[in-house]
Amino acid sequence: MPPTSSFFTNRTGLNLHVLRWGHPNGTPLVLLHGLRAYAQTWESLVKALGPTYCVYALDQRGRGLSDWAPPTSYHTQSYVDDLQDFVAHAGLQRFILLGHSLGGANALEYARQNPGRLTGLIIEDIGPGSSSQGDGAARIRREMNQTPLQFANWDAARAFWQTSRPGLSAQGLASRLAHSMKESAGVITWRHDQQGIAEARLSIEPTDLWPAVRALDCPTLFIRGARSDFLPAATLQAMRDSNALVRTAEVADASHYVHDDQAETFNQLVIAFLDGLLDV
Repeated sequence: MPPTSSFFTNRTGLNLHVLRWGHPNGTPLVLLHGLRAYAQTWESLVKALGPTYCVYALDQRGRGLSDWAPPTSYHTQSYVDDLQDFVAHAGLQRFILLGHSLGGANALEYARQNPGRLTGLIIEDIGPGSSSQGDGAARIRREMNQTPLQFANWDAARAFWQTSRPGLSAQGLASRLAHSMKESAGVITWRHDQQGIAEARLSIEPTDLWPAVRALDCPTLFIRGARSDFLPAATLQAMRDSNALVRTAEVADASHYVHDDQAETFNQLVIAFLDGLLDV
């Protein structure tokens, strides 16, 4: 079944886009994509989950079909406010939350600020310090500085992704071309606010995620790509040691983009964790 597409208006008047799969009475699961991604990035996971869940995937502000916003608002607290507004709009009480990278930071901060609301939390390849130090943070800053705002044709756009994500699967490449780019006035441009997102990423201090990790009050799974340059194995261990509710998993032959690089393994880990929540 194709997803239902809808919009809601946040507290500042932005129209934000959401995709929903599954039956409205299913177990609610909310998905938050990464820095330059989009709601459809989770299609493989949704297909693997089956009909048990009511899955919501947000286009976070500045991405997908959601409104763009001032670059100064592309920071964790604004994303958390947007998620709070969506939860109220959808009438969710307790739910499960999953986030990748930027979406993972937003999910952790939501959990800290809203104790008791989550029955489970899944974080893909981000932890304290990931966005401010190390090779992965340097790579993303470099990408923000060097990413073109437009491409002459689809072949040039395809070549950009193949160069910047050499391990990307054919399915992952097709998804990015379809959902993160568009043709406008004879050139290929981004659907997301590339310039504003880059400005924010290069100027706004990342949120310290340690308080959120230590405050976690629901079962939480952190998934790391074994080739990740963004979430060090030592940080994964430190998070596990800091909170008895934290579980961890590493996926072989996966980079920072685990759900792209090893979709089947990622999906199996998520489903096993969710099944454990339902058994409690």
